[in-house]
Amino acid sequence: MDATTPTQQAASSGRNLTLTNVPEEEARSVPSSPSPYGTSSAANSTTTFTTSTTSRPAKKAASVRTLGRSSNDQLASASASGSTSVRRAASTSSTVALASGSSRATRSSASAAPPIPLNKTKTGPKLPHDKDVELAPSTIMYWSRAPVWGSVPTRTMRAHTVTLVDSTAWLFGGCDDKDGSKDIYCFDTETMQWTHPDTVGDIPPPCRAHTATLCERKLIIFGGGLGSIYYDAVYVLDTSNRRWTRPYLAPGPRPPARRAHSAVYYKGKVWVFGGGTGLTALNDVWTLDVAGGAGTASKPMRWEEIETTSKRPVPRGYHTANLVGNIMVIIGGSDGKESFTDVWCLNLDTLVWSLVKQQIPFHKRLAHTATQVGSYIFIMGGHNASEYVSELLLYNLVSLQYEPRLVLGKPPSSRGYHATILADSRLFVFGGFNGQAAFDDVYILDLAAGAYLPQVTSFTMEAL
Repeated sequence: MDATTPTQQAASSGRNLTLTNVPEEEARSVPSSPSPYGTSSAANSTTTFTTSTTSRPAKKAASVRTLGRSSNDQLASASASGSTSVRRAASTSSTVALASGSSRATRSSASAAPPIPLNKTKTGPKLPHDKDVELAPSTIMYWSRAPVWGSVPTRTMRAHTVTLVDSTAWLFGGCDDKDGSKDIYCFDTETMQWTHPDTVGDIPPPCRAHTATLCERKLIIFGGGLGSIYYDAVYVLDTSNRRWTRPYLAPGPRPPARRAHSAVYYKGKVWVFGGGTGLTALNDVWTLDVAGGAGTASKPMRWEEIETTSKRPVPRGYHTANLVGNIMVIIGGSDGKESFTDVWCLNLDTLVWSLVKQQIPFHKRLAHTATQVGSYIFIMGGHNASEYVSELLLYNLVSLQYEPRLVLGKPPSSRGYHATILADSRLFVFGGFNGQAAFDDVYILDLAAGAYLPQVTSFTMEAL
């Protein structure tokens, strides 16, 4: 078993960059020795991918506005804060992974064991409408605040992760105005009910700015920290029995302790990019082999540093990563001195980085979320190097450019360090921080006429 001992080496492309000037980031109290990265020639490619979908009847949700929705399987995403999803399918058993930690999976209902009940009531009370929200046409995307009930989290939420398993969102970690959390909360996206299930086993310490990556109905927690402490440990939560374990790790090199990084799941491995050590911003890429029940004494998980080709992104943290087919899409972030507008794509098969040419206007973002909705990435909130924002940006994965889109309703206030998930053609936003106070609210973006977007699973990224 490995110990939670921060590693002191960091990759910084020859620059001693820090994340200490990023909002809410504390300096690490232990010295670090950065090692520079080299670069090589850039390469471009065109990528086309197709995934199959499996649909089931839409379920009626207890929300402020209920519109017709389908629940087809689709790719979804997540940020350094992380969001992941799993969907049951009647006749297929496959996995499609997403980002930061964001994954989506389907499984065979005939062979899958039923999940452990969370001791919650499916039929909730009559939920009031938000009187402050004006009615809007059903053809336009629409914001509203979720009428939550049940065992609502007793603390505000920032720099936490939210992972979708079936229709239940699993919230872990984060911090409020006083300290960090190691609690697990579950949110039913159909009834809007919060529950606070007990967990057992080797429970991780309180942490924030970690990643939670979904693999076979298990959450792989890596990194994060609290205050000036940074973690390099790996924890696994089995959502079927709510048991935490500390997996066995094979001897060999391991990534430096970090937080504000991103992670995606692809071909049985968790791919980790960037983040910061408290003294140095990072742009390294590591994989953790978690496939096939890895983590036991006889089959330990194994870390491997990946050598990519062509020019790589400058070191950064508080960016987002989305897995689109075999491409990891990196958006924004900060090195503690600058906030970035750039978009990078890493082909996880060829290990070639590509910088996407952007058109004006540019959008600086850090501590935002990025959720894949079909052939779009929905970028919500974050910090633009001047202030926290509430703006919703739509990034077209075909043209690799931003598109304007009208959104009505009552949107969330300006914030960063929140978490988002996509469930049944609705985008859920959990918590966040505006520089002065953290939030405990949940907001819903109803895709309305855009509900077909999650069903778009075959397209070409033309600009690569």
